[in-house]
Amino acid sequence: MDDNKMMGGKVKKPGKRGRKPVKIDLKAKLERSRQSARECRARKKLRYQYLEELVSSRERAICALREELEMYKQWCSAMDQGKIPSEIKALLTGDELHKAPQNTSKSSKNGKNNSSGNH
Repeated sequence: MDDNKMMGGKVKKPGKRGRKPVKIDLKAKLERSRQSARECRARKKLRYQYLEELVSSRERAICALREELEMYKQWCSAMDQGKIPSEIKALLTGDELHKAPQNTSKSSKNGKNNSSGNH
């Protein structure tokens, strides 16, 4: 075949590929670029605000969990000394709840301290 190739019924001409360059007003091109940059900065700012709020909420959740963990440690320490904290007594006021946790606490205390199992 010669330089003009047949592809799908169309004749392709040799030369540059792609779009023909359109004469674009330089001022309009610069303005579009500026607008695009403004929009990009605005999206970036929103994204950073979202991430900062997310980090803040996760930090608050971590603090709350640490406080809860500390409370449970104090409860365990008190129970190791044979004392049952009032909060646990309040949780165990139901008959069903009263039986199951007390049985598990007795079995765990039998290894450490046999005299504190009846509290």
